Amino acid sequence: MNIKLTEHSKGGGCGCKISPAILSEILAAHNVGAKTNVKNLLVGNDSRDDAAVYQLDEKMAMISTTDFFMPIVDDAFAFGQIAAANAISDVYAMGGKPIFALAVLGWPLATLPASEAAKVMEGARKTCTEAGIVIAGGHSIDSQDPIFGLVVNGLVDIENLKRNDTAKEGDVLILTKPLGVGIMATAQKRAVLTEEDLNFLVKQLTTINKAGEALGKIKEVHAMTDVTGFGLLGHLTEMMEGSNLSASIHYDKLPIIPAVRNYIAQKTIPGATARNWSSVSDGVVLGPGVDEAEAKLLLPDPQTNGGLLIAVAPSALKEVQTILQAMGIEYFNPIGECTAAKEKRIYID
Repeated sequence: MNIKLTEHSKGGGCGCKISPAILSEILAAHNVGAKTNVKNLLVGNDSRDDAAVYQLDEKMAMISTTDFFMPIVDDAFAFGQIAAANAISDVYAMGGKPIFALAVLGWPLATLPASEAAKVMEGARKTCTEAGIVIAGGHSIDSQDPIFGLVVNGLVDIENLKRNDTAKEGDVLILTKPLGVGIMATAQKRAVLTEEDLNFLVKQLTTINKAGEALGKIKEVHAMTDVTGFGLLGHLTEMMEGSNLSASIHYDKLPIIPAVRNYIAQKTIPGATARNWSSVSDGVVLGPGVDEAEAKLLLPDPQTNGGLLIAVAPSALKEVQTILQAMGIEYFNPIGECTAAKEKRIYID
């Protein structure tokens, strides 16, 4: 029996995320965003960072995060790999080293066999092994849609901790994976994605962002985050708002999945794209030379296990690029720079 997981869920990957605007409304009701006074909590709800961080002693802190979603690909094993990589990425984005994970599984037992859930777990274990950790436990429920993810805990030297709100004026910005995952995944769900492009998509989605741990040791890397469900614009906006800066992005320098324009022409656009654009568009200026129609589809495209967005001082750019290249990362050239705060947060030229 050829089971296609995406036929059993209404959404997929980080495109399932609630939009930034609605999330703000939900969290505002509980005063989330206010500065917490919990002793030793270095990163909490007062910033929209990738994970919570709790100080253990004078030197070390624990990073804790959770991420889960519905299938972004049809294959159960690959779905497990992708969901695990996406969750682990939040620890890497903080400059940390993951140490163990807990599984979060929801499975529609009335419509999908338990053997498919076992494949999901098998895929997740493979990714965890690559990251040097184990799945030490977890929780499962019988749910209407297939859902999988991890709770991931990690460690970081406090001096190496990277936040998403500490970029500095003059920093250059790097994005380590190409954009277009949401569009490609939607093409797969509509059965128009070619085999070659599916292979490219799965390879990108299952690649862990292990470089974050090494980058955490570079003092001149001032801020870091991973680009996921809110798209490049959403996560860059969080970085700029938190750092009280603006960003100048060069559209022709952005890494873009080579085949994605073929699928834009076929209108395989995820529903979350419009919601993402609506949430941040008031703070974005598209220059006269930018293809506005394309930019509004690619820049807010929801990414799953997307690349690291790195803000680094120009003096350490070569060092960062050397690390990325040594880890086999093809995308290491700057896409823009951080500037003093202007009327808008993001300028695209």
